[in-house]
Amino acid sequence: MDGKTYEHDVIIRLSGEVARRKKKLSKKYYGTSHVLSKDEAKFVFQKGCEQLVLGSGQFGNVHLSPEAEAYFARKGCTVLLQPTPEAIHTFNNSHAKKIGLFHVTC
Repeated sequence: MDGKTYEHDVIIRLSGEVARRKKKLSKKYYGTSHVLSKDEAKFVFQKGCEQLVLGSGQFGNVHLSPEAEAYFARKGCTVLLQPTPEAIHTFNNSHAKKIGLFHVTC
């Protein structure tokens, strides 16, 4: 992103700030970071976000828990879940007020 390579999962905030994903918020419930928990959904979401572009890894391993899915729906935030290479393209071409979460480690 912007010429920088990341060896960890990242979040791109509404402001464009790039931050490290807090995988522990999901791992404590599921034993894996491949399921996004409601706690992590609350950390990811920001008021005003219309769209979450979720890069699920090269092979689509990451998915939302039912609770996280319901949380985003209640907030009126559409979730686009795609393999990371496609999600990057979607994020770059979207004109929505969006947050990106990209799983890059597998």
